[in-house]
Amino acid sequence: MLPKYELTNIVQGKLARIRALRDFGNVKEGELGGFIESEDNLSQEGNAWVSENAWVSGKARVYGSAQVYENAQVYGNAQVFGRAQVFGETRVFEDARVYEDAWVYGSAWVSDNAQVFGSARVFGKTQLYGKARISEETRVFGSAQIYG
Repeated sequence: MLPKYELTNIVQGKLARIRALRDFGNVKEGELGGFIESEDNLSQEGNAWVSENAWVSGKARVYGSAQVYENAQVYGNAQVFGRAQVFGETRVFEDARVYEDAWVYGSAWVSDNAQVFGSARVFGKTQLYGKARISEETRVFGSAQIYG
């Protein structure tokens, strides 16, 4: 399989901006994406993409058809996969997981071993941590703090 992106020489600290090498999903060949630390952060398979000023670093992974965009940050050992979307000023870190059709946006933080999945939406200034699980069609917003 041909690679779908490459690291450019446009660097922000230890992160490099990515550029699409072919069309896939909604991404067009030559389009500049967001920033990643290494190719281990973003799968070369599927339609997963990091765009705008978003970044993924550490041992974090984005794969499947997941999208990380705007100013979102995914780091530590976090994973974003399936058709999940992480955007806005969101932070997903430590061992957190966002997957299936879940969306995390606004200024929400998902950390520790928290998981957001199904069709769940987490937004606003919400903080999920510990072993919190948000699933199905649940909506969590405002300044909620959920610890599992």
